[in-house]
Amino acid sequence: MNLLDLDARWRRFNDPDRACPCCGRTFSGIFDIGFDEPDSWPHPPLAETGTDDLSVGEDRLTADLCRIDGDRFIRCVLPLPIRGSDEVFFFGVWARVGDGVFFAYLDAINGTGASFDGAEAWIMNDLPLFESDDPIAATLSSGDAGARPVLSVRSGPLADAQKDGISFDHLLDIYAASGTDIRPHLTTD
Repeated sequence: MNLLDLDARWRRFNDPDRACPCCGRTFSGIFDIGFDEPDSWPHPPLAETGTDDLSVGEDRLTADLCRIDGDRFIRCVLPLPIRGSDEVFFFGVWARVGDGVFFAYLDAINGTGASFDGAEAWIMNDLPLFESDDPIAATLSSGDAGARPVLSVRSGPLADAQKDGISFDHLLDIYAASGTDIRPHLTTD
């Protein structure tokens, strides 16, 4: 048994058959928060264009890769374990990498180069409750086959959250800070 199984809010959050008494909303557990483009993307969002590949001048954006003014970005996942459970919450973020890293990553995923062993990267999205004035330094490593690469933050509160996990309340605060406050829907039957 996980410790969070003792929390009635956690049980309600993970019960797809339970409807909120005030609005009928249901939940089926952890949902991730992703960013469709780096925060510095100066053009329309990809989703608004009706295309899978948006080029504006030299800038280019796909679901997984981006170039802005010569800077290169890779879409990654940043895992945060949930204390008291076996669950993991993920931010889907963009990481800025150097040209050599970008092309080595492309060669590895296309099978035309050596395996990708990881590299230095910087998180290029403001994460709810982990905002920073400067890009957050991280290490980029390849994910499982066919999966997005994974970021491990080097230091600071986000690194601590990756290492130690976050509480269920912190997760609910992250959801609220991102515009989805589900706390009122988990308090009563």
